[in-house]
Amino acid sequence: MKFICLTLLMISGITDSISERYEVVGPADPVFAVAGEDVILPCSVKPNISVVDMRVEWFRSDLKDSQLVHLYENHEDRNTDQIQSYRGRTKLNHPELQRGNASLKLSSVRVSDEGLYKCFIQSKSRSDDATVNVSVEAVGRPPVITVDGFDHSGGLHLQCESEGWNPEPDLEWLDSAGVSLSSETTEAHRNTEGFNVKHTITVHHSDKIHCRVKLRHHMLEALIISSSNMFNSWRTSVIVIVVLSVIAGILIAVFAHKNRGKILVFLLFYIFYVNKAV
Repeated sequence: MKFICLTLLMISGITDSISERYEVVGPADPVFAVAGEDVILPCSVKPNISVVDMRVEWFRSDLKDSQLVHLYENHEDRNTDQIQSYRGRTKLNHPELQRGNASLKLSSVRVSDEGLYKCFIQSKSRSDDATVNVSVEAVGRPPVITVDGFDHSGGLHLQCESEGWNPEPDLEWLDSAGVSLSSETTEAHRNTEGFNVKHTITVHHSDKIHCRVKLRHHMLEALIISSSNMFNSWRTSVIVIVVLSVIAGILIAVFAHKNRGKILVFLLFYIFYVNKAV
């Protein structure tokens, strides 16, 4: 009888051991998400055994201290230590846990969600994990063209700026014929909302100038017409400045001629006073 009981215990232990053998599997390729939409981060165990009684933890492995994204433990979600930006946006499908599916649904995706995630599953006797690489695409705001004055040669300075893209988009200037124009200065800065890009250019004649921002199959564009009136106003301003300068020079010369005696006395008095002070 003792032998039979011992045999049954051994068989039970072997069965439990076999059932504990599993591998956590994630996607081989990066998961692409679109900002503002929902995405599923795949994670499951092979063979498809139940993980209902196990600990399922999702965390960001690329952040300092591997911060918590979602935790399932003791048959319930426990997200008191969850990263603040993920609050109310993560969800496990509890019925799917019975089939070994621990995929995480992430709602209202943000650019800041881009990065490396770990799906960690732990039973009583073992643990394993898989990495999920999430890439987020965000279409930014329409570009804005601003006029930034003229240079010394009469060229019109134009600046084009667009915000909120991810990854970094391509920005180019085009003339009315669709010919690409070289940017003089280019800037790109990234924040939690994505990339901000800014390019400048100088034009010297009237034309339709396009600023185009592209990211894969997305494209946004702005247009400005550099009319001849803009350049005429600059030429008029230059002429006015030159004329005023000439008039001012003439007035100064006339004043100096009429009052040269007084000016000479003032200079002599000034020189005498300075020498005396020294």
